[in-house]
Amino acid sequence: MKAVIVCTSVSHGNTRRIADVMGQVLEARVVDPEQVDVAELAACDLVGFGSGIFSMKFHPQLRRFVRSLPPGQGPRRRAFVFATSGLPEPSFQPFTRPLVRVLEQRGFEVGDTFSCRGFDTWAPFKLVGGINKARPDATDLMAARAFAEGLRARTGTVS
Repeated sequence: MKAVIVCTSVSHGNTRRIADVMGQVLEARVVDPEQVDVAELAACDLVGFGSGIFSMKFHPQLRRFVRSLPPGQGPRRRAFVFATSGLPEPSFQPFTRPLVRVLEQRGFEVGDTFSCRGFDTWAPFKLVGGINKARPDATDLMAARAFAEGLRARTGTVS
């Protein structure tokens, strides 16, 4: 299986830690959006897209990258989306949904999403030293590993 994980992790390295665990399971390279080209993505069996959440949205760098991808032609490529955030993802307005929709417009079949809490020092939280200081923790990393193992099993591309 050829896989790559496109990850923007800018504040505390939360998302990169999750991406690295998933990358180990999927034997995938973890790259910033500017480190991968469209041809490489087209050759992959599975592509992950993730970042921290900022004001209920994925990082602008990742959103720009995904919007810049050409519309899909040919068979739909498999993808997954993941995020870390200070607050939990609300069920009434999942922050993963807009990115999933754009990816689907670009020819990806998004099989699943993953999110977990992460250390957050965004505006009001900075006043108290941040929230979730120890996150992602060992339990979160185990959940990310299990998520990636499930993806690997579902894609039928166990190496």
